[in-house]
Amino acid sequence: MKTFFSLLLFCVSGFLGVFAQGYQQTESGVKITSQGMDVEVTFYSPSIVRVLKYPTGKYPDKQSLSVTMQPKALSVNTLFTDGVVSLTSTHLTVQLNLETGKVFFKDLLGNLLFTEKDYGTQFTEINYPSGKRYIVRQAFLLEPDEVIYGLGQQQGGKMNQRNQRLFLRQENMKVCIPYIASVKGYGVFWDNYSPTTFTDNRQETSFESESGLCSDYYFMYGGSGDGTVAQMRLLTGQAPMPPLWTFGFWQSRERYKSQEELLNVIKEYRRLGIPLDGIIQDWQYWSTDNAYWNAMEFGNPEFPDPQGMLDKIHAQNVHAMISVWANFGPKTKPFATLKEKNMLIPVDTWPHKSGVHPYDPYHPEARDIYWDYLDKGIFSLGMDAWWLDSTEPDHFNIRDRNFDLPTYLGPWRDVRNAFPLMSNKGVYEHQRAMASDKRVYILTRSAFAGQQRYAANTWSGDVDSRWDVFRKQIAAGLNFTVCGIPYWNTDIGGFFSHKLYPKGIKDDAYKELYVRWLQFGTFTPMMRSHGTDTPREIYQFGSRGEWAFDIQEKFINLRYALLPYLYSTAWDVTKNNGSFMRALFMDFPQDKNVYDLDNEFMFGKSFLVVPVTDPMYVNRDREITIGQTKKQSVYLPSSDWYDFWSGDRIAGGRQIERETPIDLIPVYVKAGSILPLGPEVQYATEKKWEHLVLRIYPGKDATFVLYEDENDNYNYERGAYTEIMITWDEKEQTLTIGERMGQGFDGMLKKRRFIIQLPDGKVSKIVSYSGRRLKIKL
Repeated sequence: MKTFFSLLLFCVSGFLGVFAQGYQQTESGVKITSQGMDVEVTFYSPSIVRVLKYPTGKYPDKQSLSVTMQPKALSVNTLFTDGVVSLTSTHLTVQLNLETGKVFFKDLLGNLLFTEKDYGTQFTEINYPSGKRYIVRQAFLLEPDEVIYGLGQQQGGKMNQRNQRLFLRQENMKVCIPYIASVKGYGVFWDNYSPTTFTDNRQETSFESESGLCSDYYFMYGGSGDGTVAQMRLLTGQAPMPPLWTFGFWQSRERYKSQEELLNVIKEYRRLGIPLDGIIQDWQYWSTDNAYWNAMEFGNPEFPDPQGMLDKIHAQNVHAMISVWANFGPKTKPFATLKEKNMLIPVDTWPHKSGVHPYDPYHPEARDIYWDYLDKGIFSLGMDAWWLDSTEPDHFNIRDRNFDLPTYLGPWRDVRNAFPLMSNKGVYEHQRAMASDKRVYILTRSAFAGQQRYAANTWSGDVDSRWDVFRKQIAAGLNFTVCGIPYWNTDIGGFFSHKLYPKGIKDDAYKELYVRWLQFGTFTPMMRSHGTDTPREIYQFGSRGEWAFDIQEKFINLRYALLPYLYSTAWDVTKNNGSFMRALFMDFPQDKNVYDLDNEFMFGKSFLVVPVTDPMYVNRDREITIGQTKKQSVYLPSSDWYDFWSGDRIAGGRQIERETPIDLIPVYVKAGSILPLGPEVQYATEKKWEHLVLRIYPGKDATFVLYEDENDNYNYERGAYTEIMITWDEKEQTLTIGERMGQGFDGMLKKRRFIIQLPDGKVSKIVSYSGRRLKIKL
């Protein structure tokens, strides 16, 4: 009997011990009830933690639209002390206060990384016409001088996103992603798709969403800018390889009004010997009647032979992209099919008051229907790429936003900001399922977290042709790519030019703006000329010997010389979660002078680019005056640098003045870089890289991985590619070209020559390479 009571007492005390602590151990975390809510902390990986909070007993049955990662069973050490449960993985510690429900994060040394505010979670019940929801608010505390980036693409020109209030709802020119990344090496993704207000002030940093059932965010610790991007990609998906040709030059206009006009553009580029890889057909190829908006077929009589047009484009080694929208006119076949199945969202969109409505991209069958018409009407002709326009989408009727309209996933308010993610998803997944010989490539006007997995390159929208707007694109693009989406670009020259430049290309003031914008575009993931009012083809600006023509030709040719660097950087993005446009804190985290620079960036890991974003050479009479060279102030981060144009070596960690004649912008190469340069070509695949320049920038040890594959299919996913690791040993002054790695591919070069250059462009040595390791003493 005594033994029985002793055993009973042991069991009861053990039972009370677990529940007295007030938490429940889960497979990869803990769960508690506190302050009228359930709190779940779950490790998705040693570096990624999900924090989910909801009113007690009201578990939200939520499937994330952005997050693709699933939690895995992990070995997490749990310790309970003084009302706080601590969970420690191999990378960080998460602590949860059982009384307040507050969560905070520390590194393994015990340093505080990020913390919620005490009692910072709020659920305010609201009765929308579509049903009951909560306004969900989560507040955090940052260090007073902590610098953060992200929030998608905003047009305020700010690099550091502190001390502001932003309303995050998708619009033209405004991409809203509720994500922040800190210079301390962590990122936070607020997983809510309704319109959300971000606030940062002295009291707190918070996300407040108009509709939700829970507070749901992911904390990612990468330890650095690159590490945080890698964690975001691990959480939301990897970026596939674009085709090689997409890194060439693109010409576009709003719009080519006939197939003859479009074909003549290509003909003129080829006649002039100006490289070109992509041509874009904008809207109204379907009809000029808005009732047939986005019919997904050629109905305009000015395009009488679309198949013949595509064949002629391809015969000249150019690729075609076409504008496709997320909405349909009332007389189109897709509209009729979608309306019958109740798969339209009946709001007023562009074109305004034309009866055009967006489709419901949240519905799997609606995405099937969308692709079916796109395939039969356009893809089957041999179209190469998609311009998915208005993927926010445009939404008029400001006073009556109709956010209570139903979608497949519930009220539109609940999923509003994820519209571009789902729309791009439909096109990507359907083309991938249908064709493996042609990589999906999408140009799109909006984005949401995770969109990198759908081969989408987002452009900054219909921006004005103004110098101040031009400069703001730099910060907009850098903050966007910090969110883990590497491919971004902008309309070279700005979309709307007529407001300030009614004479267009006849105005020297516009020419100066355009060539400066094009110089910037050379160092973005997609070099694309586009706009309305003013035709942008190079020959519109004059002919050879005229400054506006010659500068464009110079930078277009530079773009093609950089193709080996660009394509290898793309591989680094896909394989190693790298980035093209890099905010300077990513490469110089200890240099606080770079934290808020809004007009400089790294392009890949070698180039420092400083676009010229102020007019210098147009006088008050709007005439060009290039006789006296002007200068621009440049901050060189803490490193040694080489002037790309002169080869001069310059010490960093200081401000300098660089002469900026109209035909160049400040570009520097980091000491300890290896830069591969390709041959002169008229299109990306015209010549194989049989004679490849390797320009060595000494000063530090350097490594570069040269990547090659079949350029435009998915065989690389099965190993059909090669890598050549090239290293520079600074101490030994020795270049090593490593053994060619990988299983190889059809058309692979078995032999080639490397022309080794110094920073001034002078040839040092020429070596033959057949795939075996070479060591060259310089």
